[in-house]
Amino acid sequence: MKIEDELQSKFKNEYHKLAVNIHLTSSRLTEKFQEEMKRYDITSTQFNVLRILRGQNQKAVSIGLIKERMIERNSDVSRIIDRLVKKGLIERSENQIDRRQKDVRITDKGMDLLAEIDQNNTILEGRLTHLSAEEVKSLNDLLDKARSGCNAEQTA
Repeated sequence: MKIEDELQSKFKNEYHKLAVNIHLTSSRLTEKFQEEMKRYDITSTQFNVLRILRGQNQKAVSIGLIKERMIERNSDVSRIIDRLVKKGLIERSENQIDRRQKDVRITDKGMDLLAEIDQNNTILEGRLTHLSAEEVKSLNDLLDKARSGCNAEQTA
């Protein structure tokens, strides 16, 4: 469905339409993803932390590293980690070199949960399978380019 029809709105220009379209698309995909994560009793942000930790091959990492790699950077990572520890999906321990730091690693239970989620491939990728491989590549390239404009503003 075209964005004009869905929102019953007109736009100042194509750039305005694109900005609203990206926001709307992100919101719709996020809503569906959050619904899927409820089945596993985790939030999308908790999934993001687990995904980051899995990428570390079960090695302990600092909370700072997790914060750097978060998709939603305004998240309260400490609170998210507390909840994942209570669920037994991750472990937190004191850093041997700097006692003020905490090390975090994913547990076997956390790895098992991610494996179960991975089996339901539709959660992440299934919502986009109506796009061709070429369209997906093109869209990824364009979104990378758009995001690099955002990053340039932050460093200026």
